[in-house]
Amino acid sequence: MVDFGIKDIIDILIVALLLFYLYRMMKNSGTLSLFYGVLAFIVIWVVASEIFDMRLTGTILDKFMSIGLIVLVILFQDQIKRFLIDIGSQGRFRNFKRLFRHDKDDEAEHARVMAVVYACMSMSKSKTGALIVFQRKMPLADYEKTGDEIDADVNVRLIENIFFKNSPLHDGAMIIAGKRIAAVGCILPVSHDMNIPKNLGLRHRAALGMSQQTDAVCVIVSEETGNISVAKDGAITVKVSAIDLEHILSSSLSH
Repeated sequence: MVDFGIKDIIDILIVALLLFYLYRMMKNSGTLSLFYGVLAFIVIWVVASEIFDMRLTGTILDKFMSIGLIVLVILFQDQIKRFLIDIGSQGRFRNFKRLFRHDKDDEAEHARVMAVVYACMSMSKSKTGALIVFQRKMPLADYEKTGDEIDADVNVRLIENIFFKNSPLHDGAMIIAGKRIAAVGCILPVSHDMNIPKNLGLRHRAALGMSQQTDAVCVIVSEETGNISVAKDGAITVKVSAIDLEHILSSSLSH
């Protein structure tokens, strides 16, 4: 008779939770097919080694597993870093931080959000292309180094001047980290997701790629249509209104 207790239930729940996080991470990064391939390989390995006790096959698969784990870590180091940051930033740490949060901080954050919203509304009317990235839990220092670090206040006029069509920095992305504009003219990773509508340009693909590799929230103003879009958690929402933009940014940056 198999002895099945509370420890086994906890064990199964932990594995299921890890698989769920891995699935979500692969889905957001556009590599879901690789997740299914890895899962199939693990199933074959367990069946061959543990159930049927196939020593030769099990030994070969054991070697592949040890090498394969190293390869996966190298290939998906950014996603693994995001996964660990995501776990470490949950629950009690977030709630503990909120205990020391002041109303003035909330007001200042809302003012920064509204500055971006007003700037995007203005650029939308004039069809001025823009790409603005909001840092959340995951540091974006590596991406800031690809552009010009300026450390400036978040205000409407500065945002509009940076993305003005004749400005040398208007093609790159602006990164807002905390209370400041950290860098402008930054280069972002471009998503190669085949499901992206063809009418969306390079800014949208860069924003989506950034949201797949980090937890950042990206705001895009289309140069062709003037439409405002938001990329978050590996998904992109197009034709966002000013009210929706304010709500998305406020709710995303308060967590």
